[in-house]
Amino acid sequence: MLNKQENEVMRAVYEMCDGRESCLVSPLEIMSILPEKRRYTPEKVDAILRSLELDDYFDLIESERKGEKMYVITLHDNGVAYKRTSQQVRRSVAFKVGLSVLGAVITFVVGLILRGIFS
Repeated sequence: MLNKQENEVMRAVYEMCDGRESCLVSPLEIMSILPEKRRYTPEKVDAILRSLELDDYFDLIESERKGEKMYVITLHDNGVAYKRTSQQVRRSVAFKVGLSVLGAVITFVVGLILRGIFS
């Protein structure tokens, strides 16, 4: 499971690839999609990209274009399925919250019934 920063960077990479298996992006392009409140730096983005590469989300090749650092990103199966996986995680969390609320309501109702019986 990805942490919050890795999730944001992976979402940005997925958007940049836009349904293709590979794309050419710069760290500044990725940073333009990321939320500004986290204050990402190119070094921080590079470190997160490297960790995502180790987790087998994509292949990352560094290159230069007109003196600017560029990344060639080729998505692997985990990267292609990222959106579906994130939706499944959201559904799972929503189901668990709903189940907890249902359990609390049932416990409250049973408590009221028992209090009515024994009062």
